[in-house]
Amino acid sequence: MKSPAVSVKQYLSAWLPLLLAVGLGLALARLSPLQGALLVGGTAVFLLTFIQPMFGLAGALLLGPLGAREALLWGSALLDSGQALLLLTLAAWLARGLRDRRLVAPHIPLLLPLAIFIYVALLSLLAAPSLPDGLRELLKWVEIGLVMALVVDEAPRLRRGHWFLLAALCLAGVSQAVLGIWQFGLRGAGPEHFLVMGRFYRAFGTFMQPNPFGGFMNLTLLLAAGALLGRLRSFTLHPSSFILVSVVALTGMGLVASWSRGAWLGAVAGTAVLIFFLPQKRWHGVGLALAIGLAVLAVLGAGIYFNRLPAGIIERVSSSFNEDLRVDDVRGIDITHENYAVLERLAHWQAAFGMARDHVWLGVGFGNYEAAYPAYRLINWDDALGHAHNYYLNLLAEVGVLGFLAYCLFWTAVFWQNILLWQRLDWPERGIALGLLAVWTALAVHHLVDKLYVNNMYIHLGVLLGLQQLLWNYDLDLKDFRKPLGSV
Repeated sequence: MKSPAVSVKQYLSAWLPLLLAVGLGLALARLSPLQGALLVGGTAVFLLTFIQPMFGLAGALLLGPLGAREALLWGSALLDSGQALLLLTLAAWLARGLRDRRLVAPHIPLLLPLAIFIYVALLSLLAAPSLPDGLRELLKWVEIGLVMALVVDEAPRLRRGHWFLLAALCLAGVSQAVLGIWQFGLRGAGPEHFLVMGRFYRAFGTFMQPNPFGGFMNLTLLLAAGALLGRLRSFTLHPSSFILVSVVALTGMGLVASWSRGAWLGAVAGTAVLIFFLPQKRWHGVGLALAIGLAVLAVLGAGIYFNRLPAGIIERVSSSFNEDLRVDDVRGIDITHENYAVLERLAHWQAAFGMARDHVWLGVGFGNYEAAYPAYRLINWDDALGHAHNYYLNLLAEVGVLGFLAYCLFWTAVFWQNILLWQRLDWPERGIALGLLAVWTALAVHHLVDKLYVNNMYIHLGVLLGLQQLLWNYDLDLKDFRKPLGSV
């Protein structure tokens, strides 16, 4: 009798794992322990990503903030580790769809306003001085849309996929918070210009700058706080509640350690949203917000009166509105060590105003603020810094009025959907929606004095937006998960 023919697929299935194991063993024998650990870990991440792309996405969340540090150590590259893992994850997602013959675009209401913004931004590049800079910035927003679609398509395959995403987001934030706390008070050294109160150093994580690090802390702090309130409001004692308390504590300390006034302002605004939307009735929320606000002011006033608060914190808080939101003409003003940071911000605001004035409708080109800056810079301010220290002015300069309106349309849709979602959900999932609403608020406020779409933070934002879409699309068959609209 003839033996049955063995197909190529069966042959590979039988021998490929063995060959890979032998090859990996030979490689480990020639590597150092650290290199071996990286090889084994990388192989595990690679395999897990193709088994379930959501694991790869969780890894990209962890590796994304390393981008700025990697660029400092090894120079700018086409891809950093976070971007490379994200592309691998998207490729694995596409491969699964092709294998299953299921390439269906998931239902994502926010994709339309996002596509409008991307289209207008693309139009702004027609006369841009640097097309590569524009395409690089545009790619961030395309990837935000792809990450949203990946989350909506793949997360339902996991049991309680929204809690898996929450855990991945919190882990990414806590990893940076722990590093920032160490940089602030435990390391005992740091960049001289980050020195505060004579002995501490502003935390910056792997972002290499305190302000985006502080903004990143807000993304985790407020989301975890909302999820914790959701657990408490559902009156269920769950182990995740204790984990969320730890996340809130660590990221809160990281936020303080950033010493970023913009991040602090964003945190205050986000916390106010949490308090306002926590009760079922809006007038209860107003009363609660006023009561807590008055209590905080009373404590601060007592601390200042009795000299119980550190002078550095008092000075930092009291100067926030005066310095961060001040608008002056800086031409002719003497530059000193004390006013340098404020004048630098105002000088870039004036440059952005000039670009917006000369290119009203479509701006100088998306992502081209730095390329256009030499023609609009003020004397003594040669360095473009990459952005205008106010993302709204930055948008007006880069994409003009049309792009600015498209951006506002997108975020209006995000806020509107979130509020409707908050009405439809029951606790504890309503707490996640509440945390997302606080995150969007903090992001909007912080953008008054900075630009946070840096250092792969768009991966984090894409997952956050995907989480909101995931909650929106959940099946009504999940009992006690979503209530009919208008039943609240």
